[in-house]
Amino acid sequence: MTGGREKLVERLRQAGLDVVEGDRVEEVMRPWAAWRPVISGNATPTVAVRLDAPELVAELNRQWYRLAVELGIIGADGTFLIDVAGTWSDRTPRRWTRVRLTERWDLAGVLGERPGRPEFVTLSADGDALIGATTEEYDVWLVALDRFKERQEAEARAAADETAEQRAAAWQWLFRGPGPSVGVRDEWAHGLAHNPAISEDLRAGLLGLTHHLLWRALPASVVEAAMVHPEWQVRALLAEVQPNITAEQWTRLILGEPDARRRWVLTLLAADRRVELTGTAYARLTADPSARTRHEAARLTGLPARLLAVLARDVDPSVRASACRGTAWSQLDSSLRLALLDDPDGKVRVAARLRHHQEHPLSRSVYDSEGLGTSDAVRTCRLARDLAGHLAHHGDLSRRRDLAGNPWLESDLVAVLARDPDESVRFSVSTRPDLTEEQRAGIAVDFDPSTRSNSLDWVVALHEDPDAMRRLGASSHPLVRRSVARARRLPPDVVESLARDEDRVVQLFLAESCDDAPAEMLLRVWQWWNGSLSTPDRPHGHPNFPRRDLVRHADDPNPRMRQLALDDQESTVELVERFSRDSNEEVRLRAATDARLTPASAVRLLDDPYEQIRRAAARHPRLPARTLVPLLRNEDTAYAAAQNPGLPEPVIARMIQLMRRLRAEAGAGAGDAVGPAAEASAGARIESRP
Repeated sequence: MTGGREKLVERLRQAGLDVVEGDRVEEVMRPWAAWRPVISGNATPTVAVRLDAPELVAELNRQWYRLAVELGIIGADGTFLIDVAGTWSDRTPRRWTRVRLTERWDLAGVLGERPGRPEFVTLSADGDALIGATTEEYDVWLVALDRFKERQEAEARAAADETAEQRAAAWQWLFRGPGPSVGVRDEWAHGLAHNPAISEDLRAGLLGLTHHLLWRALPASVVEAAMVHPEWQVRALLAEVQPNITAEQWTRLILGEPDARRRWVLTLLAADRRVELTGTAYARLTADPSARTRHEAARLTGLPARLLAVLARDVDPSVRASACRGTAWSQLDSSLRLALLDDPDGKVRVAARLRHHQEHPLSRSVYDSEGLGTSDAVRTCRLARDLAGHLAHHGDLSRRRDLAGNPWLESDLVAVLARDPDESVRFSVSTRPDLTEEQRAGIAVDFDPSTRSNSLDWVVALHEDPDAMRRLGASSHPLVRRSVARARRLPPDVVESLARDEDRVVQLFLAESCDDAPAEMLLRVWQWWNGSLSTPDRPHGHPNFPRRDLVRHADDPNPRMRQLALDDQESTVELVERFSRDSNEEVRLRAATDARLTPASAVRLLDDPYEQIRRAAARHPRLPARTLVPLLRNEDTAYAAAQNPGLPEPVIARMIQLMRRLRAEAGAGAGDAVGPAAEASAGARIESRP
């Protein structure tokens, strides 16, 4: 429980209330929907008690209790729902608290700024009756309403009945009065970056206003606009995250940067992302005045061997060391390799020897004397027998664990490590590519199915080999089978086997990665998985996911299956409306994203107890303008509202124009222009480089 909720619960207990299941989400309208008719300018009190009345607190409590009994606020089990004015949620969405009266209750005396000044709303557990207490200038009002659900439906229908004139007036109201706050402007920019209806020209206008824009694959014109943007943060984030940058654009972006530090940052990002540049870029960066830039140039993908040789002779030792790493070493001729192995700088010699000893055995004497006693050496170098034997029995667990993954290790030492007393060493051995499946099965390891796992690189390298996939798909090791399941295409017999695997993560990976995943398995996985950050559309978006004969699931007790009925082309608008009132939040969310949802239901779902449903309703293209505009003016809802594809293009253009003008007036650094510094300029990760 957060600090704010703890304070609320304490206040409720002071008021003589027992808190019942205080953290659960109640399946009724959100608290703000109940407050609206209580504090509305059109509100009229059911009971008004003057502030100077004798025994004010007792009279208010008596009147509240009388109304609560008459309207059925207090349930048969004595419980009801309550929300108290104030900040109790620590910026998390407000929710009702289920409570019960104790013998010594006192709502009017405790639930306000001072006794006799109450500010709270109480609601029946079914959400159909409410009593709100609010303090006016001379009186305390108790506003009581019954049949509240009917009132909500009527209000939603009235809001949806919007004329063209009302719609036009609503868009004008969006820009009336003082400009939006910095927070609202930021939410507008972030939301518009995700709006599917925004045009290419308008999308370019968001550059410098939001960091969300550049993470998405952008058309060439927007990339070009970002490349020449006057703000460095925009250009840096473009280089860090934008997938659609050509080699020629990379060249212009890097070589067009006059600042040495920024040019280094861009070169580093190009190297990290393994993009290829043009010959002009390689030549210029190899001769760059900055040693830091030349250091990163040696890491560039596609760097010609002749230029790599130049960097291997560089006056700066960090550049020479960089030229030794990765695949660069194999492109150097023997004289250069010998020179680097005998380099006067110790760091260069270590970098050279680490690569040299991937081809030539590393002795124990050299390991001890040349500063090679590192994890990199133990994991990647060919080790002489004396050194490998020494490390296999080393008292340092980390050394044995590193050795267990060494690809050059002799089979008898692999067998020694397979019997290691430490579980992590044995597990590392069990994932080696040089084991037979019988050997792998003989290693005693415990595998936690809930553990996050990455695909084994050596299995991924065999994805195009059907025979290897058959052999490894039958492995006893779950991590091997999970890695097989990541293949894009697999033989039918392997698919059939993995689709029935006892490790359900194998089935999940098959659903996420394999184009051959069968429909029945996809449907099975769907019942417990609805998508990850890397593959948010799987399994539901898989081409083999069933799309027909789904209406039969409309009454399925499992809400995961029930919602699929709307995917069927035989489903109806009536079913969408029915699901928008379903008892399960996932089913209501599916209805809220359906284009057939009526405007009235979109309005009604804005008061759903679940925030994700309210956000989906705010994004619905049929939402009336006079409902959407207040959402755009509120910082808490502006982000979702700005994603609404129903926003007219002239309105979007005016929003962007207003944001740019207000930001310019406040200064170029105002607002959340491109997000966190780590995203904008590669941040601390870059600054920490030598």
